[in-house]
Amino acid sequence: MKSGGIFKSMATVSGMTMASRVLGFVRQILIAGVIGAGGNPVADAFWAAFRMPNMFRRLFAEGAFHAAFIPMFQGKQVDGGTAEAKAFAEDVLAGLVFVLTALTALVEIAAPLFVYLIASGFSGDPEKFALTTLYTRIMFPYLMLMSLVGLLSGVLNSLGRFAASAGAPLALNVCLIIAVLAFADAETEIAGMAAAWAVFAGGVLQLAILIWGAWRQGYLLKWRLPKLTPDVKRLLALGAPGFISAGAVQINLIVGTNIASQQPGAVSWLMNADQLYQLPLAVIGIALGIVLLPMLSRRVKEGDDDGAARAINRAIEISALLCFPAAMAFVVMGGPICDALFRGLAGDALSLFGGRQSAFTLDDVVMTGAALSIFGLGLPAFVWHKIFSPAFFAREDTKTPMNYALISIAINTILALVLFPKYGFLSVAFATVFAAWVQVALLAQRLYRQKHFLPSGRLTGRLVRIVLATAGLGVFLVVALSYTDQIAAYLFDRSWIAIVLISGAGLAVYGILALVLGAAKLSDYKTVAG
Repeated sequence: MKSGGIFKSMATVSGMTMASRVLGFVRQILIAGVIGAGGNPVADAFWAAFRMPNMFRRLFAEGAFHAAFIPMFQGKQVDGGTAEAKAFAEDVLAGLVFVLTALTALVEIAAPLFVYLIASGFSGDPEKFALTTLYTRIMFPYLMLMSLVGLLSGVLNSLGRFAASAGAPLALNVCLIIAVLAFADAETEIAGMAAAWAVFAGGVLQLAILIWGAWRQGYLLKWRLPKLTPDVKRLLALGAPGFISAGAVQINLIVGTNIASQQPGAVSWLMNADQLYQLPLAVIGIALGIVLLPMLSRRVKEGDDDGAARAINRAIEISALLCFPAAMAFVVMGGPICDALFRGLAGDALSLFGGRQSAFTLDDVVMTGAALSIFGLGLPAFVWHKIFSPAFFAREDTKTPMNYALISIAINTILALVLFPKYGFLSVAFATVFAAWVQVALLAQRLYRQKHFLPSGRLTGRLVRIVLATAGLGVFLVVALSYTDQIAAYLFDRSWIAIVLISGAGLAVYGILALVLGAAKLSDYKTVAG
């Protein structure tokens, strides 16, 4: 990677990711407004069916596959040049296509059994179970498309080209927005089916974008007959643990979805909350992780362990500065944010298309908001997982984080099962957050013992100042929210506009506090090692 450093590359990824997630907000608002949440079986069915292919999108496009692939691909580039690296990628492509085609065919045939595995609670509702089965059959090929997108993203990211892979998800959101608006006045089952087909179409478009990006870099991969070469075997040996370790949060969400499916509406509430906190997670944590892995991998291969340690310190500092205020906003404003987006903004948007109102109810707002507040407590852990994991992956150590991931998954499952009878679906959100913090603590502790993570005095001091600025933001938000109705009275009684204004003012307050307290200096964020 050139001397522009992590911040410049992160800006590229974050900018494209931000555009995608803003469209994702629009998509989420429109879907919630059209098919609702807790009171409609279509919503639970759609989100349950979407959970598995969406998990694979996150795993392949946002870290797990890259954890094993990028260090090996870069090693081939260093040792054998472009031809050897390209041949390795083509062998991996052949294997992926073979395995994923077989898996997709199996799920298409045995879709009801698959639905039972991801949402066993739906078995008591034949209508919801049948809809989930139908939507699963339509959307599951998206999994294979995203896996191929992940491979090509790994190739481009290894070359320091991040724009195509970061921008490709725009296609999915555009397809879903078009489909939902086109069928906004149709029956909810039809709207749900249109959204399911839009997911498939979005996958095709994303793959086309990545193929074009690879072609521009001279890495248009050719089809080969699948062979279990020594390099592919090594990738599998590294990739299987890496898949578990990098994807622990996603696996925990799948486990949580199954447990929550016993409560009507819970899958939709959790999914809507999940989509909201994914915005800062993607813009900060995932963007950092995508940029950090190839950077750390190259520095480790060059023997620059001090540079790698400094990169981790700066990544933590940058991420804390950006994600702490987002976490505070979710904790304090979970309910108001959901009401503003899914009822207020969605209702106004849908009124332009046939005059229909948002199907998202006040009960949906309360439940989704509560889940979002809990997820907010875990946002720093979700982000730091994306920073600490690459420190292991860059050294081709996927087993250590895998062991910690298995501990996290076990804690998540046990906690959710034990707490669910008393606290319902909120226990799933709490278990996910608690397990994420345990996993991050274990990763950090192990890196510290290995002297690969050595918190500097600057990092410690900055974190204290960031916490103080975040606390000031929390006080401001609590006070400002008490004036929501008064502010809305001057805005045509649009409380969602008031929430947007309060959020913007909170951002300004936090920025001022961060500068005054010395939590940040603009001149600091030019390079990772500055």
